[in-house]
Amino acid sequence: MARRALAGIGFFLVATLLFGIMDALIKHLTTDYGTWQIMFFRAAFSLLPIGLLIMLTGGISSLRTKSVTAHAARSLMGVAAAYGFFFAFGVMPLADVYAIGFAAPLFMTALSVPVLKEKVGWRRWLAVLVGFGGVMVMLRPGQGMFSLLALIPLAAAFFYALSMLFVRALSRTETNGAITFYFVTTMGVISGVCMIPGWRTPDATGLALLALVGVVGGLAQIVFTQAFRLAAPSLLAPFEYVAMIWAAGFGYIFFAEVPDTAIWTGCAIVAASGLYIIHRETVLHRQAAMATGADGETIR
Repeated sequence: MARRALAGIGFFLVATLLFGIMDALIKHLTTDYGTWQIMFFRAAFSLLPIGLLIMLTGGISSLRTKSVTAHAARSLMGVAAAYGFFFAFGVMPLADVYAIGFAAPLFMTALSVPVLKEKVGWRRWLAVLVGFGGVMVMLRPGQGMFSLLALIPLAAAFFYALSMLFVRALSRTETNGAITFYFVTTMGVISGVCMIPGWRTPDATGLALLALVGVVGGLAQIVFTQAFRLAAPSLLAPFEYVAMIWAAGFGYIFFAEVPDTAIWTGCAIVAASGLYIIHRETVLHRQAAMATGADGETIR
């Protein structure tokens, strides 16, 4: 079990690195191509590694679904999140987008009440409020245009949180291959239509980079999925903040971006509140498991 956990952490760290590489490539490509066109190539070429995953984990039969509506909702929320993040990469520093995007776990906690009918105690609500205080530090209310731009990744984090709640519900009956396949297919169809007015024919270098975005993104999703098969989400979640290191590093090396004090301060507050929420959920799950072992019933 210890080896599986360590392997899971290793896969997770590799996934965050691959996603960081993909996002840096997207930021570079936004100078020449529209957001919808980048999303289309991201979806199209990610089907290569995702298709391999499907063939290795049950084939076409693994795509059978019991909830078309839930897949559609998850996919639409995911497309909205992807568009927001991809667009933000073109107008904001990488590390700034990542830091604000860390609000997603806070949104997930708040939205789990109306969407999944879960109970959230006062400690987690307090952590959510503190976390959003950290988001406000990064947004800098009253700073004018920057705060308006910063709302884009914040909205993307909101839609991402919604999509992850649907994934949590879908995972009870659907395969990982099916959830991923229907998402990227939906992204490909929507972005394929929306990119037509702003289409720009890529040259050889551009085509190679656009294809690389899709392949790297698809591989990242596979590695990400494998990480969660080997280790519990509560164990992996704290390592998500390692992504900030990749974002700050790539931003500095390739785009000469340096996050300011407000971003680092707000990110630290959000990370601390997110880690506390993870801690509380772990404690509650442990208590529920102990209660189940004691009297055969799960305490909600």
